[in-house]
Amino acid sequence: MPVIVNEYELSDAEMAEELAARDADDQDLQSAMTTLVLRRLLLEEAQRLQLPGEDDDARIALLLQRQVSVPQAGEEECRRQYQATPERFIIGALAEVNHILFQVTPEVDLAALRQRAESVLEHLLAQPEDFATQATALSNCPSGAQGGSLGQIARGACVPEFERAVFAAAPQGIIPRLVETRFGLHIVQVGRKLDGTRLPFESVRENIAQALQRAAHDQALRHYLQQLVGAARITGVQLPGMTSPLLQ
Repeated sequence: MPVIVNEYELSDAEMAEELAARDADDQDLQSAMTTLVLRRLLLEEAQRLQLPGEDDDARIALLLQRQVSVPQAGEEECRRQYQATPERFIIGALAEVNHILFQVTPEVDLAALRQRAESVLEHLLAQPEDFATQATALSNCPSGAQGGSLGQIARGACVPEFERAVFAAAPQGIIPRLVETRFGLHIVQVGRKLDGTRLPFESVRENIAQALQRAAHDQALRHYLQQLVGAARITGVQLPGMTSPLLQ
């Protein structure tokens, strides 16, 4: 079924060109088609507004510059962010970590996996000296070959949900609950820890402002693209979530 944006039919050649411009591990057809549809809508809008530019990319860039603008983050907003997420501004924090990963895959029985992980956790809370042996036998992480050891980790080295659990935990012990991440269920043993030092607000204020600016811009861009999609006549494709490099 052809994909038509207003009166324009997207071609196989355009799809081939879009896929060729992507990395080998980014060949998702839905994402590529979404990009083509959004690009077409932006180009039509730039043409409607008679925006100048030496090529299509320049006209689209000028359109977004004019239509998607957000104010700079102010001092008060930056300070609220600094106070709300103090862990983001700590340097020098380290923790020795061992873990056992029970990996979640599409085929796994999650209830049975959770029951198994909780049973192992209960055993290790009673007999922590068995941690390395259990990690070697059960962990789905390569670190299992080293008894579950991840060595010393710093903030930013792991996925956020794992990191939060580790740095919130007391040293020299096993976290008394399963830690859930996008990879699966973890039993986590924390060794020695260094708390690190929190950077002063003045030294990170500009970084906070830039991060808030990027987040606000991304939200405004998504809203603008949703408006364009809502006003257009699009057939032959669904745009769930509008996942596209144009939104990054």
